[in-house]
Amino acid sequence: MSESRMPDTPDMPDWEQRFRAPRVSLPDWAEDAPDRALFVSNATGTYELYAWDRATGERRQVTDRPNGTTDGVLSPDGAWIWWFDDKDGDEFGIWRRQPFTGGPDEPAVPGLAPSYPAGLALSRDGRTAVVGRSTDDDGTTIHLAREGAETVEIYRHRESAGVGDLSHDGSLIAIEHTEHGDAMHAALRVLRPDGTTVAELDDTKGGVEELGLEVLGFAPVDGDTRLLVGHQRRGRWEPMVWDVATGEETDLALDLPGDLGAEWYPDGSALLVVHGFEARSELFRYDLAARELTRIPTPPGTVSGATARPDGSVEYLWSSAAEPPAVRSTAGGVVLDAPGLVCPPSVPVEDVWVEGPGGRIHALVQKPAGATGPLPTVFDLHGGPTWHDSDSFAAGPAAWVDHGYAVVRVNYRGSTGYGRAWTDALKHRVGLIELEDVAAVRDWAVSSGLADPARLILTGASWGGYLTLLGIGTQPDAWALGIAVVPVADYVTAYHDEMESLKAMDRTLLGGTPEEVPDRFAASSPLTYVDQVKAPVYISAGVNDPRCPIRQIDNYVKRLEARGATHEVYRYDAGHGSLVVDERIKQVGLELDFAARHLPA
Repeated sequence: MSESRMPDTPDMPDWEQRFRAPRVSLPDWAEDAPDRALFVSNATGTYELYAWDRATGERRQVTDRPNGTTDGVLSPDGAWIWWFDDKDGDEFGIWRRQPFTGGPDEPAVPGLAPSYPAGLALSRDGRTAVVGRSTDDDGTTIHLAREGAETVEIYRHRESAGVGDLSHDGSLIAIEHTEHGDAMHAALRVLRPDGTTVAELDDTKGGVEELGLEVLGFAPVDGDTRLLVGHQRRGRWEPMVWDVATGEETDLALDLPGDLGAEWYPDGSALLVVHGFEARSELFRYDLAARELTRIPTPPGTVSGATARPDGSVEYLWSSAAEPPAVRSTAGGVVLDAPGLVCPPSVPVEDVWVEGPGGRIHALVQKPAGATGPLPTVFDLHGGPTWHDSDSFAAGPAAWVDHGYAVVRVNYRGSTGYGRAWTDALKHRVGLIELEDVAAVRDWAVSSGLADPARLILTGASWGGYLTLLGIGTQPDAWALGIAVVPVADYVTAYHDEMESLKAMDRTLLGGTPEEVPDRFAASSPLTYVDQVKAPVYISAGVNDPRCPIRQIDNYVKRLEARGATHEVYRYDAGHGSLVVDERIKQVGLELDFAARHLPA
């Protein structure tokens, strides 16, 4: 195995500047103290949590850890910041908290042992917390923690579950659970603080197809028992209002294509609706009394998050493939930025629709300005698999474009945003179905003259990394290189070593455990096809990754080594990706360098 090395970059190129340019997330604000906000930024070179007093303009860094911190919650009264403390990205730890104005960190719920997080909800006075936990031994447990009282367990089940929300007056707790064994389609339960059940909503029973539900939030009004719920009853995600006290369901039936999400306006009179369709998104206001839907103007592209403020304005995080992200407001201007380097723009995406074995496939294509094919082409596959690529800014694809490559991103079956049937299609033939769609788009890319068939790179991170290794094994003549980032490489070992919630997802996708359905695990495992791999392979992996653990990657690499296959491996001290900017730049540089050295001229 050769050693990976960084290319020499004496000046800062655009691709590196995109990673270094300071970024901020959409600020979360305290319900009862709206001038207090919490956001994530990479201003110091590591992604950390920041407190922001909007009245004074003061910003304060809350966390400071070598591997970064992004999981944080601001209490509704604005007094406390909760943040999740794991070890070097392994996602296993405890919640800590510190005062909004600064001060020492303390264990937020003394007595609760470390675990994987499974949701958190805080009361308005900050004195009560509903804490979800997941461990290999216990499955999921949910606990009620009150200051001055002993923490009480109010829920336990072997299957995955999580905290959804706590009602405005703290009397109702909404949870999502998969006690029926289908981790892709949750049911809902509303509990009292003593753990007794108030109401149930389950769309997984009584029909031929199982449908999912999700908690979107209780109405922000004292004594209001309305719960905003996402459902799939018409073949896509859309919101409805469920009164958990009376059982009444109010179907909104919004006449828009694609998936719909929503959250409450602060007075509970309207909903802020996020509409996602064909890799782009937009915002609407839905008046519940008048049942009127009004579009909120936003630029073409993707809204990655939005929130309605008490004054009626809406703040949102927006970007497009060409334009870097910014936190904007319908009141005008940029809400929050971080001074420093300016993020260079990239090139816009082109939409491509290709007929595939399961229906029309949507792909997004970027190429260097003015370039004509055939070009060296990178197929960059998204993670998830229940996710999708969109017309949003991404520094990784932009780096490939800067270096003369075309980039194709495929929303294969399993992707969200194209209806429930498209998302649910990959069961049992996991990985193989997605790669059928990738192959159809690859054939289009070659026949259209975009892509040079001798210079095709398959890459991706997480599930995209898994598909990369599976693709270069099952389609060995199709790809010149494989670059897999934090991948699943040996599906059986990955199942046994991964965090409990992902075990549940794998049982759902494949129909059982490796012992129950060994043929399915074997058919979907890159390790099965490792001896067929012809392309040089680059793999990067976090040694503390609980999602794609290191042992199963080592198993795959040993098989490459045994047959003398061309490959390089980069291991780094973090989990499922890094929150350190220098580390991210190093990894992208290594990938670009690997391609430059191994791709045919």
